[in-house]
Amino acid sequence: MESQTIVEALLLGMIEGMTEFIPVSSTGHILLAGHFLGFHSTGKAFEILIQLGAILAILSVYFHRLWQMLVDLPRDRVTRHFVLGILVAFLPAAVIGALAHGFIKTVLFESPRLICIMLIIGGVVLLCVDRFKPKPLYHDVERFPLRLYLQIGLFQCLSLIPGTSRSGSTIVGALLLGVDKRAAAEFSFFLAMPTMVGAFAFDLFKNRNVLTSADLPVIAAGFIAAFVAALIVVRFLLNYVSRHGYSLFGWWRLVIGTVGLAALFVWG
Repeated sequence: MESQTIVEALLLGMIEGMTEFIPVSSTGHILLAGHFLGFHSTGKAFEILIQLGAILAILSVYFHRLWQMLVDLPRDRVTRHFVLGILVAFLPAAVIGALAHGFIKTVLFESPRLICIMLIIGGVVLLCVDRFKPKPLYHDVERFPLRLYLQIGLFQCLSLIPGTSRSGSTIVGALLLGVDKRAAAEFSFFLAMPTMVGAFAFDLFKNRNVLTSADLPVIAAGFIAAFVAALIVVRFLLNYVSRHGYSLFGWWRLVIGTVGLAALFVWG
């Protein structure tokens, strides 16, 4: 395995970890970066499989809370309601993602221009939502009505288009539906757990016959980098958005999308 490829994998892993839980589209970022670096992964599996590093980071941060939920699940009604809500929110994207997997990986993942356009559109939406601040009605992620969990899950389906952002679609959807800023980000964290683990398992299964031992060092390098970067981001994000909102990420998306389109125009 060439050292240059390992270095590229580390860089892409860092980008994945830094952007997975903020509403800027981690997949869009690593696909664009990979396009301009000339990085090619077997079956586009690298871009999905390294997400497990990011999900392990959030599992480590929330370990004690998740353990307490597991202990309380048999006897606590609120905990059972919350777990059911996460499953309800998870199902729409899981079903559509499984049915459209081939189209997403072979068509949408191969369109850097589409990614840039979706980054720009998402940035405008995020800035508008953050500016007009819908009145928050829901503050506790464990006590949302079931219909609210489902509605947020439907918003998550938009993230199947690369450049839209999984966290961005769920956060914007939650804000529009009356969830406060901190709770919107926190529920996005919880919804990421089954969503990303499911995507990892499904993609690994679909690529089981094309991945080889030669792919493992690259995937491992990206995995480790994603874990470390995500661990840092998750620890500060909730406090940041509580104080400052999401406008920074809207501008971030506009800049990356615009620069990406310009680079595609110049270099292809």
